[in-house]
Amino acid sequence: MRRILLSALMLLAFGGAAMAQGFPSRPLTIIVPFAAGGPSDVMARILAERMKVTLGEQILVENVTGAAGSVAVGRAARAPADGHTISFGHLGTHVANGAIYKLGYDLVTDLEPVALLPSNPMIIVSKNAVPAKSLQEFLTWLKAQPTPPTAGTAGAGSGSHIAGLYFENITGIKLQYVPYRGTGPAMNDLVSGQIDLIVDQTSNSIGQVRAGNIRAYAITDSKRVDSAPDIPTVDEAGLPGFHMTLWSGLWVPKGTPGGVVAKLNAAAVEALNDSAVRRQLENLGLQMPPKEKLSPEALGAWQKAEIAKWWPMIKAANVRVD
Repeated sequence: MRRILLSALMLLAFGGAAMAQGFPSRPLTIIVPFAAGGPSDVMARILAERMKVTLGEQILVENVTGAAGSVAVGRAARAPADGHTISFGHLGTHVANGAIYKLGYDLVTDLEPVALLPSNPMIIVSKNAVPAKSLQEFLTWLKAQPTPPTAGTAGAGSGSHIAGLYFENITGIKLQYVPYRGTGPAMNDLVSGQIDLIVDQTSNSIGQVRAGNIRAYAITDSKRVDSAPDIPTVDEAGLPGFHMTLWSGLWVPKGTPGGVVAKLNAAAVEALNDSAVRRQLENLGLQMPPKEKLSPEALGAWQKAEIAKWWPMIKAANVRVD
């Protein structure tokens, strides 16, 4: 029996090594859990364009919307564990959703981490019709409204929703959430004045802020972003401690051979080190992860730490979608 078990293990190891050596054998797909044109979609497409150079195969980006990204992550988790299907996600899809939805998969045990990607400090933005010119004036305006102001989100558990809950906890201001299939569509309604505000990813809002289509009040970080040095931090604007960064990452189905994961990680890291890619991402207000956090193991540890941090707050707010 022992000899049979050892033989089986050797066959598995040999098969995994052979798969890694021949990987990739066809075009890859990155499943993005939000609508085209949003910040996740933009980042994924920039990375895919550079990663295909390293991997030698085309990388398709597929937008799968619904249930704050949980549908897309489920599709990736159930895909063959051969590395050709990659799950793109962030704090909302790969942390918060586990506290909100009854998922048919486990965010930790059913996915293999590949690489931590650039992070996005959030930014507090409103429609231009709001008369406030500073964050303090904006808070006063919000409190004076006869009904809860409308805040756009990419769905229950999305980064914009979590940021909104955190904003409520810090300020005591009640918001009425308006869910969309991504922050791209939410931004369209903010520009047209259909909703009042979004606590949004900087990369999604910064272009509209620069164009004068929406109003920005503060960055949810302790330092200003290089792409928008004129926008104050929440600490400078009078809401100290309201810090939130929406990080992103890549995962593959559980059981994907280690050699395949290593190849994908190397392609992602090479893309992030490419000067042209860095300029594109940094121009969007994204912050590069430090080198020591680029390994699959580092992403796995970070995901678990974020689950421990955010799940208690989400559950205390009784955010549930069955």
